[in-house]
Amino acid sequence: MNTEFTQVFELTLSEKLQLLEDLWDSIALVPEQIPVLDWQKEELAKRKATHMQNPNSGSSWEAVKERIRNGQHGA
Repeated sequence: MNTEFTQVFELTLSEKLQLLEDLWDSIALVPEQIPVLDWQKEELAKRKATHMQNPNSGSSWEAVKERIRNGQHGA
């Protein structure tokens, strides 16, 4: 274990969650610094091409949220 960060493990669960949120927020401030790997770019291009061939094949964000709320994750 890195002794430089040992105090982090002594935080309460609530404090750890807040720290995680703060870290994610700080990362979100510099999205241009987040690397996108080649395989991710390829997957995005493939999905975009599939969508362009059949734009009606996907689900709206509202429909996806509704399925999640109803416990129908794989539908």
